[in-house]
Amino acid sequence: MKYVFSIFICAAVALISCKSNQTESLDLSGSWNFKIDSLNQGEAEKWYTAKLEETVELPGSMTTNGKGNKISVETKWTGQIVDSAWYTVDKYAKYRKPGNVKIPFWLQPDRHYVGAAWYQREVTIPEDFKGKNAQLYLERPHWETTLWVDSDRIGMQNSLGTPHTYNLGELTPGKHLISIRIDNAIKDINPGINAHSMTDHTQTNWNGIIGEIKLEAKPLISLQQVNLYPDASTKTVALRGKLNGSIKTEEQVILKIAVNGTGSNTQTYKEVSEHITLDSEGYFNLNYTVDEVLLWDEFTPNLYEMNLTLQSESGTDTKTISFGFRDFKAKGQQLVINDRPVFLRGTLECAVFPITGYPSTDVAEWKRIMSVVKDHGLNHVRFHSWCPPEAAFVAADELGVYIQAEASTWPNGNSSIGDGFPVDKWLYQETQDILDAYGNHPSFVLMTSGNEPLRRNHKPYLRKYVDHFRTIDNRRLYTGAADRPYLDNLDYYSNMDARVQRWGEGLNSVINGKAPQTLFDFRSITDTIPMPYVSHEIGQWCVYPNFKEMSKYTGVLKPKNFEIFKETLEEHHLGHLADSLVLASGKLQTLCYKADVEAALRTKDFGGFQLLGLSDFPGQGTALVGVLDAFWEEKGYVSPAEFKSFSGETVPLARLEKRTFLNSDTLNASVELAHYGQEPLLNVTPFWVINDTNGNTVEKGTFPAQDFQIGNGIALGEISLQLNNIKTAQQLKLSVSVEEFTNSWDIWVYPAKKEVLNSKVQVVEKLDAATLAFLEQGGSVLLNGTKGALVAGKGGDIGIGFSSIFWNTAWTRGEKPTTLGILCDPNHPALADFPTQYHSNWQWWDAMTHSNAIILDEFGSELKPIVRVIDDWFENRSLGLLFETRVGNGKLLVSGIDLHTDLKNRIEAQQLLFSLKNYMSGDAFNPTQELDINKIKALYTSK
Repeated sequence: MKYVFSIFICAAVALISCKSNQTESLDLSGSWNFKIDSLNQGEAEKWYTAKLEETVELPGSMTTNGKGNKISVETKWTGQIVDSAWYTVDKYAKYRKPGNVKIPFWLQPDRHYVGAAWYQREVTIPEDFKGKNAQLYLERPHWETTLWVDSDRIGMQNSLGTPHTYNLGELTPGKHLISIRIDNAIKDINPGINAHSMTDHTQTNWNGIIGEIKLEAKPLISLQQVNLYPDASTKTVALRGKLNGSIKTEEQVILKIAVNGTGSNTQTYKEVSEHITLDSEGYFNLNYTVDEVLLWDEFTPNLYEMNLTLQSESGTDTKTISFGFRDFKAKGQQLVINDRPVFLRGTLECAVFPITGYPSTDVAEWKRIMSVVKDHGLNHVRFHSWCPPEAAFVAADELGVYIQAEASTWPNGNSSIGDGFPVDKWLYQETQDILDAYGNHPSFVLMTSGNEPLRRNHKPYLRKYVDHFRTIDNRRLYTGAADRPYLDNLDYYSNMDARVQRWGEGLNSVINGKAPQTLFDFRSITDTIPMPYVSHEIGQWCVYPNFKEMSKYTGVLKPKNFEIFKETLEEHHLGHLADSLVLASGKLQTLCYKADVEAALRTKDFGGFQLLGLSDFPGQGTALVGVLDAFWEEKGYVSPAEFKSFSGETVPLARLEKRTFLNSDTLNASVELAHYGQEPLLNVTPFWVINDTNGNTVEKGTFPAQDFQIGNGIALGEISLQLNNIKTAQQLKLSVSVEEFTNSWDIWVYPAKKEVLNSKVQVVEKLDAATLAFLEQGGSVLLNGTKGALVAGKGGDIGIGFSSIFWNTAWTRGEKPTTLGILCDPNHPALADFPTQYHSNWQWWDAMTHSNAIILDEFGSELKPIVRVIDDWFENRSLGLLFETRVGNGKLLVSGIDLHTDLKNRIEAQQLLFSLKNYMSGDAFNPTQELDINKIKALYTSK
């Protein structure tokens, strides 16, 4: 049955619309009465009829109000704990004692509570509400709300990602008691304890309401939902809407529509009035025609507002909707916006909010975060297993950031989808709620059910899920879930294979198992996928904790994990190195991210990548994977501009077969461009230059001028340079520029012929009797054992490799490497002929691949190694690659690096050996500290 309403409006409607100064909304933020219901007695005892005695401030959570239980060993967390050593291991015993409880899993809340709690407020309904429908709006409650008004139970809602809105009907003017029972416990519906929508790993499993809270007076007939479908090609906006309220057959209802640009968009379109035809479910469809339109994308985020005025006999209702004209789709293996290829350069936002422990609902804060994302050259944010509040979409709309939202689930481990549990039905409703709440935002371009499902029946379930939502709302692209599974009906494929280190690969990954080069890409993977491929959670490279960051934690979450790490570092007498450990490991971390990102950019027609992450993830055992901290602020070792040079919209790329050369070699590089800017680059002459570390030009050249269309794999030309003019070992930098866009790569050149000044230095693999006698006679010895010769417990069991730690050792169960690169004094004379910075760079790959880290703690805090290895912050041992000591009349330099195995094929090892032997041949080699030779011998196996 359909209802048709004429355009004529009765006089009563006109009178109603002319009234002014009416109270249409009551702000309910402020003081609320409160009571914890840990035994679930409140409903049976009718707490909704009695005044609760405690008070809290809303918006807020129990934690921000100081409510809940103190943290203890018995705290029942919402989140998987992979490494449970904290509960049993002696080194953590002092952190389990009352009064000194410190956990290493994640940031520690001041208070913790899981269960039901009651929030109550008396409100006075004004006369202006008479004859209207009262609606209670709760932005971002967490998570199940049950509502009573006076003694009447209104209902229950349990969306994690959208506001809870309750229709209360007509309330008589005067006082009414609103009681809300909020339960944050997982019951029959289980999104997964690690889902960022609710886990203690990130935002915490808080209890409360943290956004806008208001009571609105709505006409008995009002606009419940309006979805807009802008189409620039036809210059129309299709409206699909639904009315709320009971409608009489003869009632007259019209909708006035006005559209104008916002911000810098000054376009204005005519106002129209349309009568509405409703279907049997209360939905209506209308088309609004516009003139010329301005498109929305990352470069020109043009926005419009549609102002809707619904008029009926019951009064006037208004709604303002922000939207943009954009067409985001898949075209073969590419993602395309407005017919222009787009490369998603994304990072994750994992609901990390250290001050409040819950997401911000403030547009200004989200604009700050989105601006930081764009400053680093990125254009995309994936919200991992959660959906952000409205404010995030508003900020992304205004700044031009592409959003992937997820329907609040991580169904893995303790949860599943597709197996017939209640979460299956709930997930459909959660997704629909998200589409209804945020679907008009042009920034909302990608949608998934959540993160990494892994169950028997999830594939057929997600196949139907994708088909269902693509059919009812085609304004964005859909994939089943982040990372898995592959289904042939997906709009795009999210997968973890295309990255330089995959989960579990350890020392066999591209970055650790293959010598440094920049030739590789991921075509072998993407060529098998017929749809756009977006690489899942690339990076995950760790940096040492920045203890200076600790003073920022002034809210409800405290860095007790950092306190543990800081204390153990100081116990190992290394506290003075804390800042240096951050900077050195951070430089390595940046190298690793650059390798990941550039490999993606080299892959022809790649869909994009999602970093994990630009900012730190404080949970899952403390995953310090960001070049930014948990506050989205810099750590001091890489600037946004430097990061953008390899991750921005236009990036020159060089394919190099290696990073270290002999001066008898020829440097060959194939140079190309990834250009995903706003427009093609026309008549551009790219150029290249090789500089030394002092900025002096070694060589330079240009490539032929040409036009560059949008895309990647665009050839610029070849570089071929003989290196025979370089006579001494040098670190050089190859830079390629295309207009203002410059990217660069460090390379090293070593002399092919080397002559050590003094050949009296003995290089040995073992401290045998003859070597010890030579030392006693005043000789100089370089001891470099074969990799694997160190005893377990002395360093032989430490997983050393080139890259930084992947994710963190607690969550990966000690996946190698378990170290964070080197720290050294680059001016130490032992390294005079092996050019280096204070941190790891690619010339150290060979050394780190052929070495063991030596545990130095037993030799005392006075021992200062020439090259230090940065240990995992869970251990904080003093580790060395190179250290020296006096032995009787002799001098000994101990190397954890194998400098003898297959030496003819290891030019970096040859150069390092040359540098060490030169050092040991001169007067500078004069160690003053004498170590126990028996302790040194005990480092090695007797084999």
